[in-house]
Amino acid sequence: MTGTLEFRRMTLEDIPSILEIEHKSFTLPWSEEAFRLELTQNHFAKYVVAVVDDLVVGYGGTWVIIDEAHVTNVAVHPDYRGHGIGELLMRQLMAVAISHGADRMTLEVRVSNLVAQNLYEKMGFLSHGIRKGYYTDNNEDAMIMWAELPRLALDPASDVEME
Repeated sequence: MTGTLEFRRMTLEDIPSILEIEHKSFTLPWSEEAFRLELTQNHFAKYVVAVVDDLVVGYGGTWVIIDEAHVTNVAVHPDYRGHGIGELLMRQLMAVAISHGADRMTLEVRVSNLVAQNLYEKMGFLSHGIRKGYYTDNNEDAMIMWAELPRLALDPASDVEME
């Protein structure tokens, strides 16, 4: 990968790029309206984009409710996978969650998505159960994972300011 990787808060102007990544990444992609509502109506939602030379190449979102954060989605454009951007996005989300008072984080991941599970385990997430039939496109189960969030600053994630 060439170019400078930066992270910033997602804006409404990012939605077309996000939708492209969403459709290339998921069999059940979110709609434009879903992202618009997350950014304008959901006060718990915090979204970050990864940008290389002004091109949005990835994004991640979390809901921070009291002392818990729930990862809603994380995706990297297929052309930019394998460069550690997914891990950096997760670190961004962890730092944002910590800055908003969360001390633990949860997510669901397809039981077949071993690449993502390995990344999450590397970052301190542990499996805490299964949601049967969670994914409606093929009735696949989701693994529920939790992590305790460190109280230390998570470089390089501390540079994204969130409202």
